[in-house]
Amino acid sequence: MYIINGVVFGLVLSVLVGPVFFMLLQTSIQYGFKKALLVAIGISLSDIFYISLAYFGLAAVLERSGVQAYLGYGGGTVLILFGLASILKKTKVGNPADHTKSVDGFYRFISRGFLVNGMSPFVLIFWLGTMSLATVKYAYRGYELLAFFVSMLLIVFGVDCLKAHLANKLRSVITKRLMKIINAVVGITLIGFGLRMFFYSW
Repeated sequence: MYIINGVVFGLVLSVLVGPVFFMLLQTSIQYGFKKALLVAIGISLSDIFYISLAYFGLAAVLERSGVQAYLGYGGGTVLILFGLASILKKTKVGNPADHTKSVDGFYRFISRGFLVNGMSPFVLIFWLGTMSLATVKYAYRGYELLAFFVSMLLIVFGVDCLKAHLANKLRSVITKRLMKIINAVVGITLIGFGLRMFFYSW
């Protein structure tokens, strides 16, 4: 039952639309599926980080109003910077291999997924709530708790990969002008989420 619950929670989380959703699609369209896969890995790593904080009780410190506000300001700043970079960067459309410059891109795309997902205080609140639900309501312990979160993370990662794969299939119909529009929409969306974080942290 704990695995089924993990799958259900994973599917629910997968359909939520946030800044990482737009960034994942944009990366897949512009740089290819492999780069988007790295972003998805970064997203999963940030989720694992917050789950670990919630499990070991460290999230209680981060949940304090002052710390959470600073986290919101920091996360909002990161999203706004990524949004501006998306709007201002040069548009490239073509073979994903053409954009592969060095191994540095490996860490760059993973860190991008980690930061955009991990700097959101809403992610911390979500995982803290999920941990409380799993341990208090469902009374999961040990391997049951591990199986619940592993199945949940696998579903989220799998759906993210599916999103990236489907977005990559659109590359053949993406023109430079359309890519520029997509970058602008993604940039404005990220800035919007960043400003929203500032508003809720005020």
